[in-house]
This record gives sequence, structure tokens and C-alpha cells, in this order.
Amino acid sequence: MEDPDMAAYATAQPVPMTTADVLGQNLQALTQILDSQQQMFNHQQEWLRRSQVSFKMPKMTKDDDPEDYIEAFERHALMTGIPQDYWASQLGALVVGEAQAAYRAFLRDEARNYERVKQAILYRLEISPDHYRCLFRARKGPDKRRPRVLLQLLWDLLDKWVNPMGSNREDLADQIVLEQFQNDLEERTQRWVRQHSPQNCEEALKLAEAFAAAEASYPGERRSLGPVPAVLKEAEWRRPPI
Repeated sequence: MEDPDMAAYATAQPVPMTTADVLGQNLQALTQILDSQQQMFNHQQEWLRRSQVSFKMPKMTKDDDPEDYIEAFERHALMTGIPQDYWASQLGALVVGEAQAAYRAFLRDEARNYERVKQAILYRLEISPDHYRCLFRARKGPDKRRPRVLLQLLWDLLDKWVNPMGSNREDLADQIVLEQFQNDLEERTQRWVRQHSPQNCEEALKLAEAFAAAEASYPGERRSLGPVPAVLKEAEWRRPPI
């Protein structure tokens, strides 16, 4: 006679699943995941479509000042509420010429980083702190010489020249001395220092002293009007990390 306990135990055991059952469950779970992802994608696309409809901004023209255009773009993007993840693609579709070429040079994943795209565009257009330094020192046109307009222009250019992210009095003094220091250097030293774009006086001093030391080691090079001493190239003088 069969033991009742053993019969109950056998009945309680799960029925072994076949391969078809396992595949069926996996397929069902995968289908649910795909459906969920598709719904999220549809929501994102719908949100993006509505944002793009509200983001009406004319394309950049060759007559536009690139930085003014980018600043206007950023204000408009903030006003319309577009997440910054989409700013790079929006800007890339609006800029033209060299600016668009700079955007297209990015790989797809890198092209999502707005700050990198923005800096690459400005670099491609040769808009840098040194660019603003030249504008600051340059003679202004008649339309910009009205006292109030001129003073505001100088402050704006100074802010962009000294430090685009903001500065203090010490930074400002350092930048002014840095410019004069480079202007007053001996010509060959000056060329070497400026080639390496020092960000402050300390970096410029290290570069100048390194150049002087190299020339002292290779005095024959001073009589040459050619490039800077080869020893500097081999040593690969680099600016310290900021």
C-alpha cells in the first residue's frame, strides 16, 4: 500500500518545464520589455516633436556674430524648456559654414555633449580669449565710440578675454601683466611663449625660463633665424594642468 505522505510529497513537487515552456516565458518577458521601451520612446518622440514646434529660431547667417547667435540660442533653449541633451543637435542644425563643419566632425555619441560642441565651434571660428584681447586693444569703429556704448563694449570684451567663466581682481591683474610680459620678451622667447598660450604669468615665466636655459645649452642656435632649438621640442615642454 502506498504511503500517504510520499504520495502527498510527490503531488507537491513542481512539474518539470520543457524547453518550449522556458522559451515561451523568456519570449513573453522580452516582449513586455520591448513594449515598455517602445512606449517610453514614443513619449520622448512626442515630447521632442512638441518642443521642436515651439523652438522656432532662424538659421544662422554669414552676417551673424557667431557668439551672439549662440548666446541667443541658449536663451531661447532655456525659455522653451528643451533639455540640454538636445541642445547640441538643435544648434548643429541651425549653424552654417565652418560652424556646422565643426559640429559634423564629432562622432555621434560625442555630438550630444553641448559644451564640447560649442567650444569646438568657437575654436573652429578662432573665437578664443586671445581673439577678445585683440578686439579689446583694437581701434573701435565710429559706431562704437559713443562713450556709454564704448565703455560697455570694453567691459564685455574684457570679461571674455580674461576668463569666460568669471574672474576676480587678481585674475585681471595677472592677465594684464601676462600680456605686457609677453610683449616685452626678446623676440625668439616671445614667439616660443606665445606658441604655448600660457594661461597666467607663472606659466609664461616657466616657459620663458625653459627657453632661456635651452638656448644657454645650445648657444649656436641663437645665431640662427630658424625655428626654436630642437631640445625644446624633444623635451616637450607642457603647461601644468589647470
